[in-house]
Amino acid sequence: MSDVIISVEHVFKSVTDATGTLEILQDIDFALRSRETVAIVGASGSGKSTLLSIIAGLDTPSQGTVRLDGQDLFAMGEDDRAALRAEKLGFVFQSFQLLGNLTALENVMLPLELAGRRQARKLATEMLARVGLAERLGHYPKVLSGGEQQRVALARAFVVQPAVLLADEPTGSLDFATGEKVMRLMFDLNRELGTTLLLVTHDRAMAERCTRSITIEAGRVVAQPA
Repeated sequence: MSDVIISVEHVFKSVTDATGTLEILQDIDFALRSRETVAIVGASGSGKSTLLSIIAGLDTPSQGTVRLDGQDLFAMGEDDRAALRAEKLGFVFQSFQLLGNLTALENVMLPLELAGRRQARKLATEMLARVGLAERLGHYPKVLSGGEQQRVALARAFVVQPAVLLADEPTGSLDFATGEKVMRLMFDLNRELGTTLLLVTHDRAMAERCTRSITIEAGRVVAQPA
């Protein structure tokens, strides 16, 4: 049985406007194995975040496809794709993407409630304690530091125990010391829960902690160690 969890198959992405056609991604082709940690690296504007959005099924390729746990994302309707995404994927963003009108606890409970999981409050409380925020359960994002907000985001992503965690510059808006703490926490949780980690980063230290890196330049893969 194959242990491939994500298969990106000859993905192209282009956009056309009055000035012509811009090729954003060109023939991206790689696979991720279960429990692997992989960094997508490259300069700003190289297509990294667009690729991550396509892998998540949030954006569509012009050509090619992505298979998540063997299922072709773009052969599905949007509702089925969203359901698969909710079941299999967790997300961490540079800008945290917490809901400002919800407390830390409520933010982490939300994906559990949407999935119809029982004991959402208990599970969310335990995960927030795991990321060192047991004393911040009732706090709203606006009174949390950037590092605390990103730890809430990590708790929210991991609480559903996703097969894959997608992270887009997860320490990009944090200072060095706080970013280091968040990075260690992310890799610790990833290892403990057996999640596959795919992250976009320009942080060399973070990329070096992954089992391998995929380098993209001008929308093409230029380096992909086995």
